[in-house]
This record gives sequence, C-alpha cells and structure tokens, in this order.
Amino acid sequence: MSERTTSASWASGIVKALELEGLDCRVMFKQLGLDFTALDDPDARFPQDSMTRLWQLAVELSGNEAIGLNMARVVRPASFHVVGYALMSSRTLAEGFERLVRYQRIIAESSDLSFRLGPEGYSLGLTVHGDHLPPTRHSAEASLACALSLCTWLSGRPIQPRRVLIQGPQPKNIEPYKVAFHSPLVFDAPHDALVFERADMEAPLPTANEAMAILHDRFAGEYLARFSESRVTHRVRQVLCRILPQGEPKRETVAQALHLSQRTLQRRLQEEGTSFQSLLDDTRRELAEQYLAQPGMTLLETAYLLGFADPSNFYRAFRRWFDATPSEYRSRLGGEPLSDARTPACTTPVP
Repeated sequence: MSERTTSASWASGIVKALELEGLDCRVMFKQLGLDFTALDDPDARFPQDSMTRLWQLAVELSGNEAIGLNMARVVRPASFHVVGYALMSSRTLAEGFERLVRYQRIIAESSDLSFRLGPEGYSLGLTVHGDHLPPTRHSAEASLACALSLCTWLSGRPIQPRRVLIQGPQPKNIEPYKVAFHSPLVFDAPHDALVFERADMEAPLPTANEAMAILHDRFAGEYLARFSESRVTHRVRQVLCRILPQGEPKRETVAQALHLSQRTLQRRLQEEGTSFQSLLDDTRRELAEQYLAQPGMTLLETAYLLGFADPSNFYRAFRRWFDATPSEYRSRLGGEPLSDARTPACTTPVP
C-alpha cells in the first residue's frame, strides 16, 4: 500500500526546528525506526505518519505545545526542495505562492495548498491530511509559520498578514503565536490560512530572476512528473476534475480515460491506500472549498461543477464534510452567504 510521503528537505527543516528546543533528533529518529542519515539525501522521502509521530514525540519530550512555530526560525528556500528556488526567482510573492501550490506535492504529499485573491486580499489556505494517523496541529502551524517567515526572507522586509486562521482550538498560552505571526489570530477556524494584503503579495521581489524561474520550473515540473507518473491516485484526480461538471462520474468512464480496466483501476487504487469512491469524495470536498472561496459563486453553480444532479445531494454531502451548510461555511470565510439563484457566470474546475 502506497503511503503519503514528505521530502527529506522538509524533514530536515523539522529537525532543525526541534533541535532549537534542545531535542536530540538522532535519538528520536532511532526510537521511531527512521534513518537519520537519509536527511542528507535530497531525493529521500519519509512516510507522513513518521513525521506525525515525530511531532508527537517532540511535544511529549519538550512539553512545548507550540513547537511547530519554531519552523519560522529555520526556514530557507532549501527547505522547499527545488520549489524553494523557483519561489526565490519569482517576480512577486503572489507568483511564488502560485508556484508553491503547483509543486506542493514535491515537498509533502500530505498537504494541499490554495492561493487566491478575495475581497480581503490574498489567502494562502492549507489542509493537512493524515495517512493512517490523523495529522497533528503542529504540522499545519509549522507550515503557516514557515510560509510567513519565507515571505519576510524573500522580500527583505517584515510582512504582516491581515489575519491568521488556525484550525485548532485556542491554546492556554497564545504568546508564542503572537510572536510568530504579529497579526490578529482566529482560532477554531474552518481551515488554516494566512490572509495577506494585496500590495505585499504584488510587490516586486529583490531575488526575482526570470531566466532562473524558467529553469527551476523545468526542474520542478520534471521532478513532479517522475514523482506522479506511477501514482494512479494523482491521475484519477485529474480526470475527475475534468469530468465532474458533466455529472456523476462513473468508475468505468475514469478507467477508460486512463486506459485501464475497472478491475485494474480498483486494484491500483487499493495499493495506494484509497478507493474510487473515497477519491471522488475527497476531490469534491477539496474543490468545494475552492469554489466557495470565490465571491459570487452560487449554490447551484457549485453543485453543478461538483457533478451533483440534485443540489440537495450536494447540501447533504457538504454538511457531512464540514459540519456546516454552504452558507454558514462562506460566512466563516468572511464572504457573502451563498445564494440559490443561478447566474450566467461559467466556471470550470481547476485541474
């Protein structure tokens, strides 16, 4: 069964963050059955569940519930594998974050990123998925702190978000969060996110280099292609995103698009730890988050784009995904409640 993995580059960043707390990561790796020397191999990868156990052990040994925030103090482009250098050569932070979303799976397969412009500014949203173990909040908080620190490092000046959304409950001691983010904090948020001023994201970067950006895009694209080509899960998601607006996707249709028999498709997905129905549900949920963040998107449009013939089926699925109605969810994001009215706008899903 295929596992979600994390790059050695990102794992090395976690190790540096834990060492700031005085922890002996070499001993911790041995305790968890991990190869510490693999951190020096840029192409090595670690199972996502092993990183989850590493965070859990670190909190247990240190007593620091906010230990993930240490990542802000050690981040450099190298922490992001080849993606970091693509970010560094981008014209703006907005362009850099668009690259980060595109190549995120190189860094860690367990995280899904979104980056979009809304009424409040640019929002960098993060969803961390577990593998066999549920993800810890430390993983998401480390990523948020790391992203903000990278903004300051790349721009050469402090970047202060308008808001920081944290999915976890408010901890007893929020001082480390104030120090890490210097921004209004929203705990128990529907998702983890940094909301930035538009001007900060669109300002030119001093490290911009168009020729190097093209080169790093090629390297990152080639790596991602090699990394993804053998994973049916990734290819099924791409097909689903393309055909969902045509109605309820059939396994037979997806199998034909991939030139596989239904039985082979089912077996390959099982080997990668998922199923067609589970993948369909996950893809719809992730797309629903993207669509509801778009101002003006109606309930009927969203249901249609997700392949639901009956909007009531979409409504029920949404309650199951987020324990809220679509309107309640959008209100949490600070947008207008969803309308049932149809508008002439035409939106296609993002592959």
